[in-house]
Amino acid sequence: MRTNNIIILFSSLLVVGIAHVEASAGYNYADALDKSLLFFEAQRSGKLPSQDQRVKWRSDSGLRDGLAQGADLVGGYYDAGDHVKFGLPMAFTATMLSWGVIDFRKEIKSLDQMGHSLWAIRWATDYFIKAHPKPNVLWAQVGDGDSDHYCWERAEDMTTSRTAYKLDQNHPGSDLAGETAAALAAASIAFKPYNSSYSSILLSHAKQLFTFADRFRGLYDDSIPNAKNFYTSSGYSDELLWAAAWLYRATNEENYLKYVVDNAVYMGGTGWSVKEFSWDNKYAGVQILLTKILLEGKVGSAYTSTLKQYQAKADYFACAMLQKNGGYNAHLTPGGLLYVREWNNMQYATSAAFLLAVYSDTLDAKNAKLTCPDGQAQPKELLNFAKSQADYILGKNPKSISYLVGYGSKYPIHVHHRGSSIPSVYNYHSMVGCVQGFDSWYRRSEANPNIIYGALVGGPDKNDGFSDDRSNYEQTEPTLSAGGPLLGLFSKLQIAFNGIPSSKYRDTPSSYKPTPTPKPKPTPTTYSQSETTETNQNNNATPIKLVHSITNTWNVGHKTYYRHNVMIKNISKKKITSLKLEIQNLTGSLWGLSQSKEKNIYYFPQWIKVLKPGEQCNFVYVQGGPQAKVTIISYH
Repeated sequence: MRTNNIIILFSSLLVVGIAHVEASAGYNYADALDKSLLFFEAQRSGKLPSQDQRVKWRSDSGLRDGLAQGADLVGGYYDAGDHVKFGLPMAFTATMLSWGVIDFRKEIKSLDQMGHSLWAIRWATDYFIKAHPKPNVLWAQVGDGDSDHYCWERAEDMTTSRTAYKLDQNHPGSDLAGETAAALAAASIAFKPYNSSYSSILLSHAKQLFTFADRFRGLYDDSIPNAKNFYTSSGYSDELLWAAAWLYRATNEENYLKYVVDNAVYMGGTGWSVKEFSWDNKYAGVQILLTKILLEGKVGSAYTSTLKQYQAKADYFACAMLQKNGGYNAHLTPGGLLYVREWNNMQYATSAAFLLAVYSDTLDAKNAKLTCPDGQAQPKELLNFAKSQADYILGKNPKSISYLVGYGSKYPIHVHHRGSSIPSVYNYHSMVGCVQGFDSWYRRSEANPNIIYGALVGGPDKNDGFSDDRSNYEQTEPTLSAGGPLLGLFSKLQIAFNGIPSSKYRDTPSSYKPTPTPKPKPTPTTYSQSETTETNQNNNATPIKLVHSITNTWNVGHKTYYRHNVMIKNISKKKITSLKLEIQNLTGSLWGLSQSKEKNIYYFPQWIKVLKPGEQCNFVYVQGGPQAKVTIISYH
């Protein structure tokens, strides 16, 4: 959302990523996926579940939403680093989460993430059901964007207006009602194998909302001027086509297919050639979704000609991403990231990457190729582009930083997010007032006290420049709409390039404990240079060098904790395919090695099959007190 406006870590939360052997292992998309789902738990509004809430620094909030208007609007998601519930980006996010579950169901199930994925969707769809109490009524927004930005406070302490805004026959919003219909239709498909009765409820609401959107036409931000400064709509024709396409996929009812065909020219579906897919512009999504329906061969010949015109526009979008569009290509930064506009650019990169992953599968299933002005492209090229965007996000960029918070060893720590930047209510019990939040927490130079795992920040500028500054909201604020496509994208990439990992090799901590509470305006902690020791064990001919570093320290009460990093480097001229280590005096958690049944014995992790000459890998552990003793037992 547009706004005008140390690291204190505990136990396993400090260890947020393992350095991989880039040449052979790549990125751990399964871990990135797990973290991306945690972001949605951090954004929850309403009464939090007692059992399934993994983000422990959050608590209940917004429990009176809608009360003044006589409606129950408790629940849903906060949009970004603020506490407004904007309907348009929230609905788009739910559509993208659902699309991921639909098209990459096997991948998500194999990664054991279906439960968390469906919960991420349902937290939004339960709210949409409440927000749609009558066929021609949709509550579109809760909270005032202007007053919200005057304050910097936790969701649990909110003092700003919770005014709710609705659409009805006299105040239409075809874009928002259409997107919500699309979200509920897509979600009905996602839930159908698991909860058919809930799926039917979602579909019923989707049909009513589409009729409302189509019959009473208008821009939602004309009816709700408060939204104009934050999520201005460029039109509603794309959302009407989008909703109809999803309803056809959910129902196979011909009237919805007829709608997208009859209105193809009038509403721009076969006229607009675009290089953007986002919460505001759905044309590329419509075009690729209808191309998928066309190539599956389940439509009558009366519709084929128009659907092929949709396919031509889908090809334009894909070719533009691949830089094969006869000069009319999407803009990429020097480092290879899709760049659309200044504010929160990552949302455009993730949405485009997701679409190309879907289109790659669609073409591959039919053994088809993409024909571009500058030559043909195999389906794998589309998936490779999607991978390039994901890899950029996770660290393969000029800054060598992960823009997904909590992934890897280097990521933004001054995230523009109120809840993340102020200590949890469980640790800092005093209420943080509107102005106090700015004075005591917003302007701090120290890192945020709560790591908001899986938050995808806005990202770099057009030249790959990035400033990790809390006030730099264009680059450091995360959004729902940027995170929605990651579910499908990361699950597809993990299975396609890495296969199914063992859960014990994920980098995500198994538990999420509240972080210790700093006091307002503390004296900045001074970090000394990393302490490093090198070991070349057994004898001078040993081909392995161990470099042991202390890369961070922090205090909890009177106890000091250390983050230990151990680099294992092959300094010989031969490959090393196995390694056996003994680690003694280890009192904390360790990541990056596979543990044997033998006490204190560890091996290379599963993802490392070989350590070539000159290559290195790392493992890390956290404990209070001296470093553990690491001994090389054998190697081959």
